[in-house]
Amino acid sequence: MSMSAQLHLGNNENNKTKDRSLKTLFKRPECSYVSCYCEENVWKLCQDAAQRIPEEFERCYVVFISNPCRTVPLWKQRAGREEDRLVIWDYHVIFLYSVDCKTCLVYDLDSELPFPTFFHKYVTETFRTDQVLKSDFHRFFRVVLAKQFLQNFASDRRHMKRPDGSWIKPPPPYPAISSPNSTHNLDEFINMDIGSGPGQVLSLTEFVQRFYKIEK
Repeated sequence: MSMSAQLHLGNNENNKTKDRSLKTLFKRPECSYVSCYCEENVWKLCQDAAQRIPEEFERCYVVFISNPCRTVPLWKQRAGREEDRLVIWDYHVIFLYSVDCKTCLVYDLDSELPFPTFFHKYVTETFRTDQVLKSDFHRFFRVVLAKQFLQNFASDRRHMKRPDGSWIKPPPPYPAISSPNSTHNLDEFINMDIGSGPGQVLSLTEFVQRFYKIEK
């Protein structure tokens, strides 16, 4: 089945989705947010979810989006300047709440889409398709359990410093995130080599197939 077919919702299914009673995990104004530190913003979401709603935390995932060239086009991003809000990041990170086998919500603090957005809408408007893009721009997705990310992620923010030690962008006000085993492993999450690193690396089509099931 093509990705366009997977993402198509008829009116009846759309209405069913809207009628579902869903728990909103976060409210945007209450979230910790620092521009250009998406991995830490998502880590803070994980920390908050683990403390407030531990019963839902097993259904939560962190997704790193990148590729070997570290050039991933994303639409509908607040940092985009044109009408379609297109940006090309070296990587991006989002939070997924897989409510059940048919419903998944995406929390992206850098998106101009609603917070959260249903998975099918987010994918359609943010990633569109790889079919019209050069291979250097194809997106890959490292999917990690939120619990695993919260426990293991570490960053000393070295990637945000210039050679002279000055900041490219001001860092978050809290201390750098570390884990019992590392002070910096960000590159392990950004790396999209299949079979290595935490979680699982998926193509765009595989990513859609994992989190979006058409109701029959």
